[in-house]
Amino acid sequence: QVQLVESGGGLVQAGGSLRLSCADSQRTFGRYAIGWFRQAPGKEREFVAAISWRGGSRNYADSVKGRFTISRDNAKNTRYLQMNTLRPEDTAVYYCAASVQWPTRATSQKHEYDYWGQGTQVTVSS
Repeated sequence: QVQLVESGGGLVQAGGSLRLSCADSQRTFGRYAIGWFRQAPGKEREFVAAISWRGGSRNYADSVKGRFTISRDNAKNTRYLQMNTLRPEDTAVYYCAASVQWPTRATSQKHEYDYWGQGTQVTVSS
């Protein structure tokens, strides 16, 4: 069982940076891809970024390309989302998710993820 815990959210001014972390609290060290998604109030959960198990494949939503970077350190059992040049429209709850069924793909499809964290709030003020 993979149990994901996000951290690193908070309040930041537009143009600032945050780094989100996603750890597997059960330390399963399993083979799974990681995705980051976000959900703003009144909107559907949307894809942000994904990385395959070994990190060889990465995928980004167009809205964050060039500003966000996804990475992972399997030895530390932690994955990261570095967010730079933040905008007010990036405000949302950010979730990390694990895809056990597609570990070698950096998929953007929510239904291909098996486990989800509880989310961390990111608020960007203008």
